Amino acid sequence: MSATTAIVTRGAAPRNRRRRTVGDWIVLAIVAITALVVLFPFLVILINSFKSPQDYATGGPLQLPTGLYFDGIAAFWQRVDFPQKLWNSFFISGTVAVLAVVVSVLNAFAIGIGRVRGRVPLILVFLLANMLPQEVLLYPLYTLFRAVGLYDNVWAVIITFVVIQSAFGTYLLASVFGTFPKEILEAASLDGAGRWRALWQVIVPVSRPTLGVLMVFFFIWTWNEFLIPLTFLIGNANQTVPVAISVLQGDRLMDVTTTSASALLGLIPTLVFFLIFQRTLARGITAGAVK
Repeated sequence: MSATTAIVTRGAAPRNRRRRTVGDWIVLAIVAITALVVLFPFLVILINSFKSPQDYATGGPLQLPTGLYFDGIAAFWQRVDFPQKLWNSFFISGTVAVLAVVVSVLNAFAIGIGRVRGRVPLILVFLLANMLPQEVLLYPLYTLFRAVGLYDNVWAVIITFVVIQSAFGTYLLASVFGTFPKEILEAASLDGAGRWRALWQVIVPVSRPTLGVLMVFFFIWTWNEFLIPLTFLIGNANQTVPVAISVLQGDRLMDVTTTSASALLGLIPTLVFFLIFQRTLARGITAGAVK
């Protein structure tokens, strides 16, 4: 009797699922429309990357291709030596992401936890440095790199972007480290940990989600940079993917379909990188929200 009663009670238990209201459907529709607007340029590039010039001239940019056309991708791949450009972009972006995070951590530790004198003015200096337009930096950096022999060298771009990205990273992490619980640092000090050990064995592991988000953003931001690599990497062997695309377009050596293919090849690596590290972004945002 008790078992039967339990089954009936379980079957008759009210559901806690909330019904969707009109407001929920409106929000869902707005999100769907926004997603379509964001994805529309990518879809246009994808369609035209596999379309022949004849199909484009006949049906325009929005019509589906009558057949798959790979000559545009092959032409761009061969003209710019795409594997070399892809490696240059990966090397520059990855090196900048790692070094900028390390420099940001060291600066933020000194400012946020070390409590150096003039903490607030220093943070403002880093904020202002991050707000400077890149055009202002071109001539001084050009003169400097020509003097030290780094012009047309990938390390000129790496050094420049490490400084630029770490300015933002320092501003962000100084605020995060400034709220770090003092009890944890005191406990580490009682265990015999010095400042260096406390930084790398206590603070960095706790802040790993935030550092992961910074590294992903630094990589994507550096990958998409155009002006500074265009100015300092004039040799074909040192150019990045965005620079290679613009140089070919300036030479008028590509039709519309080849241009779309080049844009697709330049977009895919960052998209793959973002999809691989999307969990890192989600954990970092969630950790920040919970804190």
